[in-house]
Amino acid sequence: MADSAHPLRQRAEQLAATLPPLLVAAERVASTVAQGVHGRRRVGQGETFWQFRQYEPGDRPESIDWRQSAKSDRVFVRETEWEAAQSVWIWRDLSPSMDWRSANDHPTKRERADLMTLALSALLMRGGEHVALLGLGDRPATGRSVLGRLAVNLERGDGPSGDCPPVLPLARHGHVVMIGDFLTPLEAIDTAVRGYAETGMRGYMLQILDPAEEALPYDGRVRFEGTEGEDPWLLTRVESVRADYVARLASQRAGLRAIARAADWSFSSHRTDETPQAALLVLFAALSASLRR
Repeated sequence: MADSAHPLRQRAEQLAATLPPLLVAAERVASTVAQGVHGRRRVGQGETFWQFRQYEPGDRPESIDWRQSAKSDRVFVRETEWEAAQSVWIWRDLSPSMDWRSANDHPTKRERADLMTLALSALLMRGGEHVALLGLGDRPATGRSVLGRLAVNLERGDGPSGDCPPVLPLARHGHVVMIGDFLTPLEAIDTAVRGYAETGMRGYMLQILDPAEEALPYDGRVRFEGTEGEDPWLLTRVESVRADYVARLASQRAGLRAIARAADWSFSSHRTDETPQAALLVLFAALSASLRR
């Protein structure tokens, strides 16, 4: 028994080694959150044809399309979609400020945004929804192979640059999820949100910040250098501006909530020193409620 199991274990380890680390981490987070929620649909249920894709281990034998498979030396699965399946586009901030972290034991804001993006995609696809990254020109789709491509896109940093999402023509009545630090002027963020809301798109905004950005926990003489070309700022007593800084951040966050509320969207915030599961559960629950509407 041990001899026969060894090659299988070896192949499994080789397969695991080829998976993008981000995909492994995202599916672990998604699996934890999925224990507390119930998807509305599963891929493969329904009657409307969606696409052919190559057979993968774990697919049901009855899902194989033998006519399509007979045309080549590969085996294909026929995927169907639910009539009510929704399209979700996800944007995450790729500006330089997202690559900052205050301590080595914290992920950067971009690393956390990528993890949340892929974990949310995994959860949505489990429910039969179609997902795409905003700005790549891809049509929202679902399935294991789609999730793998998303992981590659995220790790390569594919997507529109800038600290605010572009307003692109999308299919009406879909959903947009925006993930970033949202420290850019509120007017630019409001323009982007209204641009989508006015075409019937519903959405969600998730603000991700480093804990130091929340509390400004420094004392004494500190030199701050901008991540996006701003001039350096030398403070002799950081503690003297802490109260004003915290108030300014609270005002920015209040403005973000107001923008989301005016568009009938949802908003929440997350810190990189916190576990991602709680924030993902809040995001997925709000998005699921919107999808059901």
